[in-house]
Amino acid sequence: MPSFDTVCEPDLVEVRNAVDNTAKEIGTRFDFKGTAAAIELKDKEITLIGDAEFQLVQVEDILRNKLTKRSVDVRFLDKGNVQKIGGDKVKQVIKVKNGIESETAKKIQRLIKDSKLKVQAAIQGDAVRVTGAKRDDLQAAMALIKKDVADLPLSFNNFRD
Repeated sequence: MPSFDTVCEPDLVEVRNAVDNTAKEIGTRFDFKGTAAAIELKDKEITLIGDAEFQLVQVEDILRNKLTKRSVDVRFLDKGNVQKIGGDKVKQVIKVKNGIESETAKKIQRLIKDSKLKVQAAIQGDAVRVTGAKRDDLQAAMALIKKDVADLPLSFNNFRD
């Protein structure tokens, strides 16, 4: 039975490369000399540190540019609140989304069920597996999911014929 998996997985190697390149650019840029501007990646969390909120926006802009150049969708980034840390420094934690949350998975499942396509959707962990009898139905389901769930950078893998 033909099937595919709908997943939300960033290329973590490219994310690490983008963070490293951002850190390198921060170190060489004239407007960041002598400031506390920094960026670091731990697990799936990117921490931005700066002297002011304005500086965090600049660092985030550099990061977004580096991610885009490495063809990583910036919709994977989930920005947190700006927090004050010792003295006049501020930090912001950006989580890298990985996996489909249960609410979104249920939304995708309901979308496929209501579409009257001859396919079934099953939630499997942090992915949604779609199975059907015909390849054309699966391709129609892919198009439907891409159109209606535009706020997440979904990808389709594990396509079986």
